Amino acid sequence: MRILILQFIKGSRKSGEIKTIEKLKPLIEIEQLGRGFIDFKDGKLVVTQEQINNVLESFEYAASKINSNQYDIVILDEIINLIDYKLLKLEDVISLIESKPARLSIILTGRNAPKKLIDIADTVTEMKEIKHAYNKGIRAKKGIEY
Repeated sequence: MRILILQFIKGSRKSGEIKTIEKLKPLIEIEQLGRGFIDFKDGKLVVTQEQINNVLESFEYAASKINSNQYDIVILDEIINLIDYKLLKLEDVISLIESKPARLSIILTGRNAPKKLIDIADTVTEMKEIKHAYNKGIRAKKGIEY
């Protein structure tokens, strides 16, 4: 199968997943559409107009790739976070899913999926952190987190 992964939040830093997936071309492609992590200050989302514009441009780009008929699977990495942060409209994402080519599978990742999105999905998996070394001050380890 031809697989495309579009990352909506991660920026241009060459993460471990990018380096690994590059070895799997042309079967799997990955593109970082985001401009880096989104910030929070005092528990509130802090975004710039440039980030908002990037989200909208990235979503349009994803729609063009989904409708290109080049892929069997398209993974929209962290797109659910953008819905949760109110940077993308849920209705627009649902409309994109409903209008996709029939043979194409779309996988959405991110936290706090709205009920409407869960309702239209064929499969829903929730991964939940129980414990993480980072919370004890242990830095990310090469080969594990990156």
